[in-house]
Amino acid sequence: MATTTKQLQKLNRDDVTKHNKDGDLWVVIDSKVYDLTRFKNLHPGGAAVLLDDDIGQTATDAFYGLHRHEVLQRPQYQRLQVGYIDGETPSLIGRVDGQLSKVPYAEPTWLAEGYHSPYYKESHRKLQQAVRQFHDEVIYSDAQAREEDGKRPSLDVIQKMAEVNLHAMRAGPGKHLKGLTLMGGIVKPEEFDYFHELVIHQEISRCGTRGYGDGLQAGAIIGLPPVLNFGSPELKARVAPEVLSGKKFICLAISEAFAGSDVMGLKTTAKKTGDGKHWIINGTKKWITNGHFADYFTVGCKTEDGFTVILTSQIKTSYSPAAGTAYVTFDNAKVPVGNTLGPEGGGIFVILSNFNHERWVMATSSARAQRTIVEECLKWISQRKAFGKPLASQAVIRSKVAAMIARVESVQSWLENITHQMNNMSYKDQAKHLAGPIALLKMYATQSAQETARDAVQIFGGRGITRTGMGRFIEHVSNRSMLVPWCNRLTEATQSITVP
Repeated sequence: MATTTKQLQKLNRDDVTKHNKDGDLWVVIDSKVYDLTRFKNLHPGGAAVLLDDDIGQTATDAFYGLHRHEVLQRPQYQRLQVGYIDGETPSLIGRVDGQLSKVPYAEPTWLAEGYHSPYYKESHRKLQQAVRQFHDEVIYSDAQAREEDGKRPSLDVIQKMAEVNLHAMRAGPGKHLKGLTLMGGIVKPEEFDYFHELVIHQEISRCGTRGYGDGLQAGAIIGLPPVLNFGSPELKARVAPEVLSGKKFICLAISEAFAGSDVMGLKTTAKKTGDGKHWIINGTKKWITNGHFADYFTVGCKTEDGFTVILTSQIKTSYSPAAGTAYVTFDNAKVPVGNTLGPEGGGIFVILSNFNHERWVMATSSARAQRTIVEECLKWISQRKAFGKPLASQAVIRSKVAAMIARVESVQSWLENITHQMNNMSYKDQAKHLAGPIALLKMYATQSAQETARDAVQIFGGRGITRTGMGRFIEHVSNRSMLVPWCNRLTEATQSITVP
């Protein structure tokens, strides 16, 4: 059945004033005219608010003092629009799926009109456009729903990501991409580099939901690389295709209750059986992202020869919302010796070298999440009025936002410099030269995020701690520690510094 497009009326202010009664009520919100006659009794805030003489029929300030612009983009509210004021242009711009934001500093400079970068090629730009469209059409709505109900990301989303090989690309450049069609052929496997991966992480981080973001195969991002880099050919051939296709799930199990960043203090043990064919693992792991629904666990264990990393099969775990964070118990878990990653006793190198990519991914996500906060704050101070003036006119507010912008731009610049180094180093050289810089970047990024989240709450006031409405993204980053979920950041960074 064909649908018809609603014809909007070209109106002036006098036309609107004719509809100012309880049984015939029109209002203007940012140059658009809405008929609220039937809606007023359904208004969540009550009909009295809409009939308040102090608000009147020009309800722009009142509306944007309470609601996000996206509210007007919902179908049920779009149907209420009957026209627009002739000669007036909307001053506030909402989210448009697949498109770049027009809010200043809401995008990194390499995407901003008139700016240039030595790092990004045409394939990076095409990939960014494709992943943004995919995120906005497939991921975003699921992210908001799952973050609210605490369930893991929908398997339908996981499967659609697998169809365009997003899981494979999020694991970074490498041989595992050979023969794959990446995002419909936008980028060839042999030219895929860390800037392509950076683009993907930052676009997906735009969902603004920390738990869901971790639940969306974060375990694979940090748990699969050790398999790809140190596993036997047989192990890689068996595990990697299952994980990259979204059919099986993997996580990294290193942290323990008594040994978080202190890798040398791990207490989980692995002992060989008498025939030497299996490992018997005993111990516990804590804060294991995706551990609740993982099929494979990449586990750091203490052996007689030192530390060994072993890939185990599924075990029962406890549950935490969206990200599937788990406390994991190994009770005489029996694992084939062939599942060992790297040489026996050489697991410490496997663990520490894997940390470089893991921390780099955290920095990419943190940089994008901070930019989302900047965008939210700039939107808010442009539409919110206090003491008869826009918040943007207040010097203290402008100072806080300026500091936010300075922090996010510096994080992005440092991140891009390190990414360029990664592109020009082997995996071994990255472990040798970049462990310190990447750890310091992660420390700086997360500390910057804390400061930005704190300032954002002050700018939003009570809305900054309200889970719905204007401040919902701010509440998420401030009260749920979206940007700083990893402890001992300063300890990690200082341990990575080599003193001559």
